[in-house]
Amino acid sequence: MTTKKFVIGIDYGTDSARAVIVNALNGDEVTSSVKTYPRWATGKFCDPAKDQYRQHPLDYIEAMEYTVKDALARAGSDVAANIAGISFDTTGSTPILVNENGIPLALTAEFAENPNAMFVLWKDHTAVKEAAEINKLCKSWKTDYAQYEGGIYSSEWVWAKMLHVLRTDEKVRKAAYSWIEHCDWMPALITGVVKPKEVLRSRCAAGHKSMWFEGWDGLPSEEFLTVLDPCLCGYRAKLYDQTYTSDVKIGNLTAEWAERLGLSTEVAVGVGGFDCHFGAVGGEVTPNVLARAIGTSTCDIMIASYDQIGDKLIAGICGQVDGSVIPGYIGLEAGQSAFGDVYAWFKKVVAWPLENILAKSTIIDAETRDKLIAETLDQIIPELSAEAMLVPIEESTIIAVDWMNGRRTPDATQEVTGSIIGLKLGSTTPKIFRALVEATAFGSKAIVDRFTREGVEIKEIIGLGGVAKKSPFVMQTLADVLNMPIKIARTEQTCAFGAAMFASVVAGIYPKVEDAQKAMGKGFEKEYFPNPGNVVKYAEIYHKYLKIGAFTEKEL
Repeated sequence: MTTKKFVIGIDYGTDSARAVIVNALNGDEVTSSVKTYPRWATGKFCDPAKDQYRQHPLDYIEAMEYTVKDALARAGSDVAANIAGISFDTTGSTPILVNENGIPLALTAEFAENPNAMFVLWKDHTAVKEAAEINKLCKSWKTDYAQYEGGIYSSEWVWAKMLHVLRTDEKVRKAAYSWIEHCDWMPALITGVVKPKEVLRSRCAAGHKSMWFEGWDGLPSEEFLTVLDPCLCGYRAKLYDQTYTSDVKIGNLTAEWAERLGLSTEVAVGVGGFDCHFGAVGGEVTPNVLARAIGTSTCDIMIASYDQIGDKLIAGICGQVDGSVIPGYIGLEAGQSAFGDVYAWFKKVVAWPLENILAKSTIIDAETRDKLIAETLDQIIPELSAEAMLVPIEESTIIAVDWMNGRRTPDATQEVTGSIIGLKLGSTTPKIFRALVEATAFGSKAIVDRFTREGVEIKEIIGLGGVAKKSPFVMQTLADVLNMPIKIARTEQTCAFGAAMFASVVAGIYPKVEDAQKAMGKGFEKEYFPNPGNVVKYAEIYHKYLKIGAFTEKEL
C-alpha cells in the first residue's frame, strides 16, 4: 500500500452538496467544499403551499463539478493524482423520470422548465393520494409488497411520486420511459452507464423506497402495478431485478468526467446510497446502536444481525433491508419528517415583522437595515435556545406535537398536522420554542419505543449532523426525554465521510466496510447524559404528548 491514498465522498443534502477529500489510510480530512444549489436557492420549481419540492438535475451537476474541483484546488496536485475512488450519497427518495437513453427529462429542451420533469425531492408530499392507493392495494393483494417497508408505504417514496407525476402531466407521461433515483443517477452519469436497464441500482434505495425484495424476485409484479394504475404498464420491465450494496464498484470515471472533474480515468466509482445510511457508516454505527442523523428532518438507522431479526416484520418503520447500510446486516430505517424544520418554521413566524415591516423602513439607510435584519435572523434560534433553557420544565403549560411536515415514523402518514396546546396570555416566545424542542424529542422517543416494542434492542445512541453538533439545548433535552446517553460523532460531515469509507472499499483499499470504519473513524467528541430529575418530569409530559397526538390525528 502506498503512503498516499485519497478518496472523495460526495453528499447531496436538501439545500447543498459537499465534497470531502479524505486520506483513506488514516481518515484525516484533507479538505472539503460546499455548494448551494443555485436554482433551488431561489425557490424555482417549488410550491410550498402544495407541498411541491422539485430540484433541477443541473443543480446537482453544477454542484458536483464545483465542489470536487474546488476541493482538489485546495488540496494540491499530489492529492488529485492519488484519488482512488468516489462514492455518492443523496437524499431519498428523490427520483426523476428519464427517457429511453436514461437522460432525465429536465435535461431535454422540451422539459427544461417543467417541474414534473425534475427530481422530486424527498420532502415533496404531493403524492399523498397515490400512497393511500398503494397501501390499500397492498393490503388486499396476494403479496403485501409493503411488509418490508414497515407495513405502510409513504408519499415520500418513489412509486407514489412517479405515479403522481405521470397522472398529473400528460406530456411528461408520453415522453417518460423509466425512472431513476438521484443516488443511482450520479454514479451512472460519471461512469457513462445511464440506460435504465444497465444502471446498477442501489440496494439501499430499492429496498427501503421501491418495495424491492429478493424473495419476490425484485420489484412488485407487473400485474400489481397495472392494477394500481394502467399508466405504470411496462415500467417494471424497464427497471431492474437485481440491486447492489454500496461496497460494489460500478466502474471508472469516463474520459469526459475525468477531465471535467480534474481526475484520472483510474478513479473507481461505487454504488450510491441514501445520506442517512451513509451517515450511520461515517458515524461508526455498530449492531444495536441507533444512529440519528439530525438535521431538517431526522433519519434513524440501525444494523441488526440476521439472527436477531429472523423472520420478524417490524411494523411502522421505513424498512428493513438486507445490506442497505453495511453488507452482512439487516439495515433498519426510521425517522421524523421534520426536526430542524420545526425550528426553522418557528423562526420564520417570529421573523415576520423583520422581513415584512423593518425591511420597508426608511428610518435607517438600506445597508444598515439589511445588516440589522441579517444579524437578527442569525441570532433568533441561538437566543431562543438560551432563554428556553432557563425555563423550568414544570413552569410551562405548553405541549406541542411535531407533525408540521407529516409523520414518517412510527406509522408513516403525511396527512397529520402539528399542534400546539396550553397557550396562555403569559406564554412567551421562548416557552413556545421550548415546547417545540420538547415535541421533536417526544417524536424521537416514539420511534425508540416502537423499536423496543418490536423487539429490537437499542444499547446506545449516536447523534450525527448539524443539530447534534451545534445545539446543546436540543441534545440535552433529547437525552432527558429518551433517558439514554447520546454520543456525538466527531466527524463534521458524517454522510460525506461515510461515502468516503465506501469509496475506499470500492477502490480496493479495504476489503470491507467495517475495516474502513476502524481505520478511518474519528470517534466521538461529546456525550450527553440524562438528568434523572428531568427524566421523571418528561415521562409524565410524554404521555400527554401521545394523547394530544392521538386527538390531533383523529379529529384534525
